[in-house]
Amino acid sequence: MEMPEQPRSRRQTRAAILTHLLQSGGSFRPPLARAVRLSEASLSRILFDLKAEGLIEEVRRPAPYVGGPTGLVSLDGSVALAAFELSTQRLSVGVGGLSGELHYTGHVPLPKTPTVATVGRAFGEAMTLLRDWTRRRRIPLAQIGVSIPGLGRLGASSNPIIPCDVGRISEMLGETFAGVPVEFTNSVVAHAIFHRCRTENYPFSGAHLFVFVGQGVAGTWMDDPVEDDALQPVELGHMVFEPDGPRCRCGHHGCVEAYTSLPALAELLGVAEAELLQLGSEWVTAMPLSSRVRQELRRRLFRLGLAIGNTLNVKLCNGVAISGWPSLLIEDDRNALVDGIDACLLGGRKHAQVSLAFVPPSNGNDPRAALAFAAFCLACRGGMPAASTEAA
Repeated sequence: MEMPEQPRSRRQTRAAILTHLLQSGGSFRPPLARAVRLSEASLSRILFDLKAEGLIEEVRRPAPYVGGPTGLVSLDGSVALAAFELSTQRLSVGVGGLSGELHYTGHVPLPKTPTVATVGRAFGEAMTLLRDWTRRRRIPLAQIGVSIPGLGRLGASSNPIIPCDVGRISEMLGETFAGVPVEFTNSVVAHAIFHRCRTENYPFSGAHLFVFVGQGVAGTWMDDPVEDDALQPVELGHMVFEPDGPRCRCGHHGCVEAYTSLPALAELLGVAEAELLQLGSEWVTAMPLSSRVRQELRRRLFRLGLAIGNTLNVKLCNGVAISGWPSLLIEDDRNALVDGIDACLLGGRKHAQVSLAFVPPSNGNDPRAALAFAAFCLACRGGMPAASTEAA
């Protein structure tokens, strides 16, 4: 993602460097200086501080050209982050590094119909697992990231998708991991960051809309990571198309999510959701589609495209990345989604030159998305002490 012309503070300058390293995986000094718009002398001074604080490392690598630099700057692998990722089946917890490698993973199952109390107990159990694991190994945590589906206003006492008391969970984390910065986010933001920072050859570097189609359907605006409003969730899956349609988990009827989420897909295919989840990406080849099912599938994808196009009508951008099960389909099926976007008056490619890209699904790899979010939070505050440990 493009950095601001002139970082406005020391924190932002450090954030520009760390987020670039997070998204690129490492860089030699000259291209790093150009990317963050600093002189090499200024960059050198900041890298000295970051290295002294244990946030970056510089290792010898073959020069990219004759006479070129040989010191590759990358994030330090010794920094430990923790992640909690809530999904409909379980709560996952993990410890990993800035580059995405996982050192520990644990899972706490959720009941079929979770409540605020049962989800709270699951978080308590997961926190105990994390505390015990890190204490035994004397590993200090630099950041904790928490991913919750459908998370909106943090002032709300419960969550509309999976019931949970975010305020109480935040208090529990503060009591168990005193002094460790904690940030909460909507799960679509975590998946977007995971793809932006972990997917090789991610298709967009500038502002774009990221859409995730999994247990739910949502999007997020992706912009300059140094800005406070860089990541804005968009619950486009809850656009109502048919008031008399199937009931959505948000409580309304006929939402686009009620037609295109993984549970809706399982129902259309005539299989249990658990079976579909177990097949993962293999369902596309393992389950032949009848002409009737394929026709209905394309109709639903067209509707999803309309929802995306309408979102672009509200806030136009030149790129859309689509992740989740639609990315697994053959081009003829995916074209139904593209046609839906193009059918919108202002949101289509003909009117706005919108570039579309399908990226692989990221569901089922928890807590890697929440871990990527934790790394992003640390980078965005420049590795400096958090002004507040409250969720943002």
